[in-house]
Amino acid sequence: MQVTLVQWLHGFLPQPLTASGAERARAAAGACLGLMATALLTHLLAPQLSAWLIAPMGASAVLLFCVPASPLAQPWSVVGGNTLSALVGVACAHLMSNPALAAPVAGCVAIAAMFALRCLHPPGGAVALTAVLGGQAVHDAGFAFALTPVALNSAVIVAAALLYNNLTGRRYPHLPHAADRNVHATGDPGPAARLGITEDDLEAALLRYGEVLDVSRDDLLAIVDDARQLALHRHFKERTCGELMSTHIISLAPRDTLEHARELLLRHRVQSLPVLDETRHLRGVLAQEDLLRQTGWLARLRTLVPGAAPRVQDAMRQRAVALDVGAPLSDLVPLLRDEGYHQVAITGGDGVMVGLVSQSDLLAALCEERLEAA
Repeated sequence: MQVTLVQWLHGFLPQPLTASGAERARAAAGACLGLMATALLTHLLAPQLSAWLIAPMGASAVLLFCVPASPLAQPWSVVGGNTLSALVGVACAHLMSNPALAAPVAGCVAIAAMFALRCLHPPGGAVALTAVLGGQAVHDAGFAFALTPVALNSAVIVAAALLYNNLTGRRYPHLPHAADRNVHATGDPGPAARLGITEDDLEAALLRYGEVLDVSRDDLLAIVDDARQLALHRHFKERTCGELMSTHIISLAPRDTLEHARELLLRHRVQSLPVLDETRHLRGVLAQEDLLRQTGWLARLRTLVPGAAPRVQDAMRQRAVALDVGAPLSDLVPLLRDEGYHQVAITGGDGVMVGLVSQSDLLAALCEERLEAA
């Protein structure tokens, strides 16, 4: 792709920041508290040091408190990257008497070593140069400089980031995205499944990109998923589930027999039916596969015992999924298209079921949108 001179010059302009004012204040306050705690605890644990805080810790603080989700700011990257770079810098200073040569070699080898040990941390480059250019006190300390103050400073500021970030609502260390962590608890398949992207697809794309991305894989998927959802909202504009739903509800009661449920499924040619209690609140969904599970010898034996016939409440496995009547139509798409539901219940403000939207209803809405656009 050809880049014009104007486009190239545009790259020198500052990029927009999406951080809110509150987030900027949170990050700045965290860096201040983290550096203060690091200096104080280092002084208490190693009072013999003349310098309690090395300059590269300021750069580490920017990553830890401003972008705690960055792969470059995770605990192993900070502690491992800084300590490894210090060892490399001390070794280069001992092997090369000329600082003008030792400094760039130390930076080069430190970066290569951090790549190899998967602890890439930008301030590590500054730590390597500090070990070479830090003066006589650093040279006299030798390899002990990598332990105190470098490793000690790094460990303390990481501990401060652990405490501060989690207390202020930022996940640290960065775990998989909340949507992915709740897969088993809520049934949400996570961004990767919703987008139809496998782990192999993502790895192949990143290998093709061939550069270090300052964003974790799960966050990258979550951002794309959020952007797709916003595009759906824009596409459907202000349409709601209430506009599309069918008010002709065919339902089951928890105490209905499975034979009655089978008759309804066959008569109306549907794959699932909602299960409602006496107040018409949704209690679950009975699907065709639930009936298939009841074809064993034990289920057949129960049909021969008076009053022991299997009931809907005993067979239904599918969790109840419902949307409010005023929910945007775009909220239906992940449920009907990506999560495999054949229909979604629509409830009113009091939780009472008032309608249903099926996959065919959504398909009709999409066709209508296409025709209007044409």
